Amino acid sequence: MTEQQPYEVVREYADFELRRYPDHVVAETRVTGSFEGAGNTSFRRLVGYIGGRNTQSRKVAMTAPVVQETEDESAGRFVVGFVMPAGFDLASAPDPTDPDVRMRAVPAQTAAALTFSGRWTRERYDEHARGLLTALDAAGLDVVGPARFARFDPPWTPWFLRRNEVVVPVASPAV
Repeated sequence: MTEQQPYEVVREYADFELRRYPDHVVAETRVTGSFEGAGNTSFRRLVGYIGGRNTQSRKVAMTAPVVQETEDESAGRFVVGFVMPAGFDLASAPDPTDPDVRMRAVPAQTAAALTFSGRWTRERYDEHARGLLTALDAAGLDVVGPARFARFDPPWTPWFLRRNEVVVPVASPAV
């Protein structure tokens, strides 16, 4: 079973979950192209890193999700990352040998997540992102970062069985 990024559910809403994600590390790469093609273009680089193309020639277990953020909409630039297994930090993670792959520490954050199934298309992502942003506004939660697309399944998983999420960082609500 593929390790999944841990989180704590802070509160369940009708349309989404409010979650607390711990500090974690991602191996990521920047790509230019279509929304749908960004995952394919970046996959070879990132799988090379976890397959041993790093300064320690160390294999790293694949985890889920694969995350994708839009860096520059007009230029078709995206950042795609593999979440590293729990326990990794920048000091213990091997450095990539591919100059197009970088390691980044992500601080703990509160985020809203909307889960959906289906194909990995820009249209499906945008539809769910708009829905989540509308629900966050209605719930009075403040968005503090860009939305990201999270994919949990390999490409051979039938589209109707795929788990996808739109995840949006929000300000921690007062308790």
